[in-house]
Amino acid sequence: MLQDRIEWKWIEAFRAVFELSEIQSGDPVAILSETQSRSINVHLAELALQQIGAKAFHVVMPTPPLDAPVAVRSTGSSPILQKIGPVVSALKEAAFVADLSVEGLMHAEETPEILGAGSRILYISNEHPEALERLKADPDLIGRVLAGRKLMAAGGELRVTSKAGTDLTVSLDGARVGGNLGVAREPGSMATWAGGICSCFPARDSVNGVLVLNEGDVNCTFKRYIEKPVILTIEQDFVSNLEGRGIDADLMREYFDAWGDREAYGASHLGWGMNHAARWDSLAMYDKADTNCIEQRAFAGNFLYSTGANPFADRYTLGHFDLPLRNCSIELNGEVLIDNGELKGALA
Repeated sequence: MLQDRIEWKWIEAFRAVFELSEIQSGDPVAILSETQSRSINVHLAELALQQIGAKAFHVVMPTPPLDAPVAVRSTGSSPILQKIGPVVSALKEAAFVADLSVEGLMHAEETPEILGAGSRILYISNEHPEALERLKADPDLIGRVLAGRKLMAAGGELRVTSKAGTDLTVSLDGARVGGNLGVAREPGSMATWAGGICSCFPARDSVNGVLVLNEGDVNCTFKRYIEKPVILTIEQDFVSNLEGRGIDADLMREYFDAWGDREAYGASHLGWGMNHAARWDSLAMYDKADTNCIEQRAFAGNFLYSTGANPFADRYTLGHFDLPLRNCSIELNGEVLIDNGELKGALA
């Protein structure tokens, strides 16, 4: 249905997110891609950066051989840099990295070194540009995510409940608090387009309780809506039991088990969506090849729970689930932040 054709409106959408990231004329900007990247997005990034007057250059890596027992999706742990010194150095020297790799550098091993050098990274999710056009950078969203980040950074206990049976507690003490603004402005910062997620990587032994994936919740790794409930028991960060009948539970069991890696069952990052432009139902409108489910991670009022890599708890794995849940309530130290899927107070 959708055509991979350069459209003026898509160049403008890319330019807007780059300008909101405060890229200036003359800034050296690396466009990072791989041989399996969505070529139209790479081209749109180049054209938009040239309009701004940035000194854009390409770093193109061969997509490496698959080194996993199953298809790898939705990890945020792109292996394309392969610790190749000259490549990492080129990204460190850039003022800004437009990350158009398929999986993104969010959890990649080389990312801390690149950010530590002062470069900033914006991962442009592997979506068809039509989705990115609808999810344009939003200055108002930035302020609300920063407000949520401030609340989360204060620490304490996060409790997540739902009428479906979720009852999860998370200690935020020692957590690495982030929040996807949708733009990368500050040196050493990282974001994803589309933005609008307030999140953290919990410290070790911080997550306990029950997570119920109910009908209509989303498994972003499989790019599908949940059809029958799946119940995850989580003890000291790790999924210790998975209950449920039907294809959703079977798929999750098989994918977890395929890794043969306990770390795949661990808590990765968690938080809540804040983007009012993002739609829960849009997954029904796209072929799987045209979406990376970034919109489902960000829609306002969702609780996002992820399993797999957590570098701040010394857990590394390519096994990863991103699981946005609807209709949850979230309390932070007794203060209601989300009530049955509706953002409250300064977050709204």
